[in-house]
Amino acid sequence: MAQVILQHVTKRFGNVVAVNDANLEIRDREFMVLVGPSGCGKSTTLRMVAGLEDITEGNIYIGETLVNDIPPKDRDIAMVFQNYALYPHMDVYNNMAFGLKLRKFPKGEIDRRVKEAARMLGIENLLDRKPKALSGGQRQRVAVGRAIVREPKVFLFDEPLSNLDAKLRVQMRAELSKLHSRLQTTAIYVTHDQTEAMTMGDRICVLRDGVIQQVGAPLEIYDHPCNVFVAGFIGSPPMNFINGVLKKSGDDYIFDAGAFKVTVDADKARTIQNLPSYVDKEVIFGIRPEDIDDATMVGAGDKAIMAMVDVTEPMGAEVNAWFSKGEAQFVARLDPHTQATDGEEFPVVFNMKKCHFFDKDTEQVIN
Repeated sequence: MAQVILQHVTKRFGNVVAVNDANLEIRDREFMVLVGPSGCGKSTTLRMVAGLEDITEGNIYIGETLVNDIPPKDRDIAMVFQNYALYPHMDVYNNMAFGLKLRKFPKGEIDRRVKEAARMLGIENLLDRKPKALSGGQRQRVAVGRAIVREPKVFLFDEPLSNLDAKLRVQMRAELSKLHSRLQTTAIYVTHDQTEAMTMGDRICVLRDGVIQQVGAPLEIYDHPCNVFVAGFIGSPPMNFINGVLKKSGDDYIFDAGAFKVTVDADKARTIQNLPSYVDKEVIFGIRPEDIDDATMVGAGDKAIMAMVDVTEPMGAEVNAWFSKGEAQFVARLDPHTQATDGEEFPVVFNMKKCHFFDKDTEQVIN
């Protein structure tokens, strides 16, 4: 196996900068997820690692080898594409074996690798079928199997689950994670789905407009986002953002949104070293839906905010309730037995130990 290192990697298509000065180290045997909205440069980055796109500037290393000028077939990587890219005229066995045959592997070794991968993926009974006789999930397994038999240094996955239905995606996420644990290979996985990123990645790399925003473990990025974009992209429903002014009364920091005020937890305020410099300035207040509670259930006392319930979305295990209060709008993830009713005011309370503050101009987190 091998680490993958990107040093100041830039990719331009004419005047369009698809990837801008990317610096990233994927550790040996790590499952790294590149995540971001469409057009953020994540697939382009993956294709540069694979050698399918030329690098405009910078260097890419696989292991100790600089691979800028090495063709894809000699990089010792295997790639799983979004559309699976199976040969329609070949059965499953030959689809999986084809790459090994091109490399002149002995028949016995090919047979061993194909059958071992098929057993690992639970497709042993499908080896004689053509792709047209397979379901989407089965085709996806075959595409993964074709990569596994290569036994490469690095696996590259380009949104391999995006063509599957929701239930199958959940199942295949778990299967791919278990497979990585078993194979212990370096893997780079591209997705626009933040749920896939959170559940599958050892670390996540969040991109926006070709620029890496933040790299870290899933919970690190979730709990400590570096800016408004990352905070809003990771999490479902996304973090709420409310504009207002930070004020101070005695020893207390107070966020004033105009229609309501909330007092910052004292312990939380002490962890934000630069908070005093933002007193009497406009800031962006951030709080996640799960950190807004039904005040009737938690005994909030005078901390409760009466807000209008615009709409509720029963989800079974929870209720997503959309509120408005003055200019502020926010969503809360409430207990399924909440009495919040559409079109009526309802008391909620913010968990101010979990709040975030961002600079109004730069949108960077205030530390």
